[in-house]
Amino acid sequence: MFIMAGGSGERFWPLSRKAKPKHLLKLVSSKTLLEETALRLQPLAAKPSHLLILTNHEQIPGVRRALPRFPKSSILPEPAKRDTAPAAALATALALRSHPDAVLALLPADAVIGKHPIFRAQLAAAARAAAASSSFVTLGIKPSYPATGFGYLQLGGKTLGKVKGGPFLRVRRFVEKPSLAKAQAYLKSGQYAWNAGIFVWKASTFLSEARRQQPALARFIEKFPKHGSYASYLQREFPKLPKISVDYAIMEGARSVLAIKASFPWDDVGSWTALPAHLPTDKQGNTFRGQVLSMDSRNTLALAEGGRPIALLGTENLVVVDTPDALLVCPKNKVQEVKKLMPLLSKDII
Repeated sequence: MFIMAGGSGERFWPLSRKAKPKHLLKLVSSKTLLEETALRLQPLAAKPSHLLILTNHEQIPGVRRALPRFPKSSILPEPAKRDTAPAAALATALALRSHPDAVLALLPADAVIGKHPIFRAQLAAAARAAAASSSFVTLGIKPSYPATGFGYLQLGGKTLGKVKGGPFLRVRRFVEKPSLAKAQAYLKSGQYAWNAGIFVWKASTFLSEARRQQPALARFIEKFPKHGSYASYLQREFPKLPKISVDYAIMEGARSVLAIKASFPWDDVGSWTALPAHLPTDKQGNTFRGQVLSMDSRNTLALAEGGRPIALLGTENLVVVDTPDALLVCPKNKVQEVKKLMPLLSKDII
């Protein structure tokens, strides 16, 4: 199993930074999202070496602080930021080093997931389906509202009826982030699931599809050292790979993708406004953390992380995040645009 722990740290600025992006933050509990993810997956790993983290050099110190007992050899820094398709190719190459019929899972480090036993059972079922077929398998999230910030999966008929843990549904197509009208139609139809970016595949299946769709990824996998050190090869060849997501590069054009409808709660916690669902909220809709003083405020999210109190008077629909060296104040309906501030900020606070 491979955890993707990259990211740029823009959406949760000023709490997040390049060296400390979302998965290294303690947003919804006393643990970082990365630590939560690793703890969820560890019971599925037959050996500690079967759970690896793909990150970058800049974030290695933060990853080690979040997971001090995690084997250092299982924290793998990618030599360049190349998006999720090259990460998937690297994971496949490493899996093939261990076994020609290896089945692997690739998961993001920064989702909030509940009902862990059910999650693990469904991930194990996805692995059985991937091993029994030449299909990629994903866990689709049942939409609870017409989200425009997620990609969708259009689901078709059942297959692999004899594989335990189904039903397994054919993915008819991947749909990009839709308009509100389309999202409402998808929700009403009952034929769509959110794309959580959790994928399971047999290494040989990925290699076959890469040969057909992305020859550069296939060559990288085929020439990857089968024994001994691969450090110099990775340093030399990985930065040459195309910067593209695994969805665009492989999944959308794959011959067969299957989905299991997730039976566990899931949230990608994509912006500041996602936090109130996971943190205590008062009768006025306010969500506060740290030393926050409030009078006549409504629907305000305030995090006092800067070592000083925040005083609110008559605020409404605001996000206020204070850190030792930066302060963010913005309307809730603008939180998706926080990354637009990056060009205006000095490098020492990004």
